[in-house]
Amino acid sequence: MANYIANLPTKKVWVRKEYLTNFQSGHGEFIEGLWVTAKSIQGRAFYFETYLPEYGAMYDKLPISAFLSSPKTPDPDMDLVNLQFWNCMDYDFTVIVKQFVAPMEWELRTRHFGNQKGQYICTLDNYHGDFDQIDASTSEMPDEHKSFNLIQLRNGQFALYPNNRCRIYDTSMTPEKVKTPDFKVSTRIFEVENDVNWGRLGDCDDYFWTTPDERESDISVGIGTDDMNLDFYKGGFTIDLDGQEN
Repeated sequence: MANYIANLPTKKVWVRKEYLTNFQSGHGEFIEGLWVTAKSIQGRAFYFETYLPEYGAMYDKLPISAFLSSPKTPDPDMDLVNLQFWNCMDYDFTVIVKQFVAPMEWELRTRHFGNQKGQYICTLDNYHGDFDQIDASTSEMPDEHKSFNLIQLRNGQFALYPNNRCRIYDTSMTPEKVKTPDFKVSTRIFEVENDVNWGRLGDCDDYFWTTPDERESDISVGIGTDDMNLDFYKGGFTIDLDGQEN
């Protein structure tokens, strides 16, 4: 079963009222709210559920463009395609806080409004969690996966941006002039158990096991100093401390 809904960090926001009336009225009005959850539906923008205290109500399925950090029209007033760069990549997702970079200054490169600075809140990240369902997404392809970093922008809006459209500055560690990345997209899957030509362990139940290849090679490994020797591979467990052997 897909985990397409997740809790969000508690955050006070202002909702553009036109989003609450299906754009029939309320333009230029703002309603105080607090984020509750987010939803991920593949191929759509993330949807946010918000508690509206003055109505005692919750309102669901609004995009990131519906929200402001203060009750006034932002400048610039960016549309949805400049506030969320990619659609959701799968139904499954998780919400985490990247604690190390959370206090740093973030700068986003938008589609049409240049660079915009802001403060990190959390990250929404898609994955494919149900192995009983066909994976028709790209959330686990190394060259297609994107994170969605949720940023409160200085202009009063919020944004969901991938790592490669963000610059992150730390006052202590980041130099005054940062380099321009010359990185390439990662296209490889890294794993460590196949095609290693090392032998298999299906017929061995030893705690300090060795593969057939290792036994044939008669490998001897020592750890510690000259006073401590541990020979896993010849069947001996010998510790020499102060001239005593066990």
